[in-house]
This record gives sequence, structure tokens and C-alpha cells, in this order.
Amino acid sequence: MKEILREIGMIARALDSISNIEFKDLDLTRGQYLYLVRICETPGIIQEKVAEMIKVDRTTAARAVKKLEMNGFIEKGDDEHNKKIKKLFPTEKGKAVYPFIKRENDHSNTVALRGFSESEEEILYNLLQRIRRNIETDWEHVKKGNKRNY
Repeated sequence: MKEILREIGMIARALDSISNIEFKDLDLTRGQYLYLVRICETPGIIQEKVAEMIKVDRTTAARAVKKLEMNGFIEKGDDEHNKKIKKLFPTEKGKAVYPFIKRENDHSNTVALRGFSESEEEILYNLLQRIRRNIETDWEHVKKGNKRNY
């Protein structure tokens, strides 16, 4: 069996390391840019949904959101129907750095797919989506406190 997930992991860690170095001057560290992008792209999103999109637990998401808020990248707003729900919005500072993060992401995509034809890109994208959906089933199962059967 090919070590596909090992390859995906190496790619993800390399890109994360690059981003952490390049975003250090912006006071964005340890993957906080992932949260900021989701919040900029979906203003008013709730923290739980961001955690689900990024595939992290609530505690990890809460720490990242708190740091983003403390550093002035995002702010929390009330939900008009339920005061317990806090919606997340980018501040002007958050909106200002978003284009730089997006450019870095676009550049990384271009570099990663260099030499691929359009049809190869489409095939790869579809295959990776299938892998993600397969993993999401286990992720949901384990997230609820269950164990996987090996």
C-alpha cells in the first residue's frame, strides 16, 4: 500500500511551516491564518462552524479565536435571535491582511500544481475530496468519543 496520507501530511506540514514564517510579521502564528481566512470569507460565522471547517476540536478553535481577537484581527458580535451565540467578524486589520494570505495561498497552489494539466488538476481535486469525505466519517465518529475498529 502506498503511503498516501504520509505524503499529504508532509505537504501540509511544509506549507504550514512556510505560512507560519511568511505571516510572522503580521502577528499571525500557528495556523491562525486558517481561521482568519474562513472568518473573512464567511463574516458572521460561529466558532463551532469554523472548527468543523478546519477539522479541529473546540478547545483548539477557542484558543485561536481568542488570540485573533486579542490581536485585533477579528471581533465577536451577538446573534440577534440567541444572545449565547457569538458570531465572528473580521476587523479592518483582519480584512487588510486577507489579500496577502490569499495571494500566498494562490501562489502555493500554483507551485504545487506546476506541470499538471487542467484535467489532472480536476482529477486530483476530486480524489482528494473523496479522501476527505472518507476521513470525515471517522473524524465525526471519534469526535463523539467513539473508537475506530482497526
